[in-house]
Amino acid sequence: MIFLSLTLFSIIGYMLYLRYYPVKGVPCIDKDKLEVRNKSVTLDIRDYNTSAKETVDNSVFMPVAYLNRYHHEIPSKYIYLIASDKIERNLGIRILKHKGYQVIGYKITNCTCKDKLGKLA
Repeated sequence: MIFLSLTLFSIIGYMLYLRYYPVKGVPCIDKDKLEVRNKSVTLDIRDYNTSAKETVDNSVFMPVAYLNRYHHEIPSKYIYLIASDKIERNLGIRILKHKGYQVIGYKITNCTCKDKLGKLA
């Protein structure tokens, strides 16, 4: 019984970590202020309702729920991410890194963070 409880708490803890713990090494910065050395693509992972109201020019639209299934349709391995909140950003970056993409920066709509240039991994 104790083993089952510990296993259950470990699984729940791991799931909370994946969703809420911030991803390190990816800067929150506007794309025009970011030095892009490689060909990158702007990927909008917001849901349909939000992205339809606030469209982003020259971006690939793919909600975070579809990243696992349709990631092969992203035209570049270097991605600038647009998300609606921190949870969506964390999930999107982790999925993309797991699939072999490099996220060079991100923007959260309605973000209050200051532009800061982090370490480009």
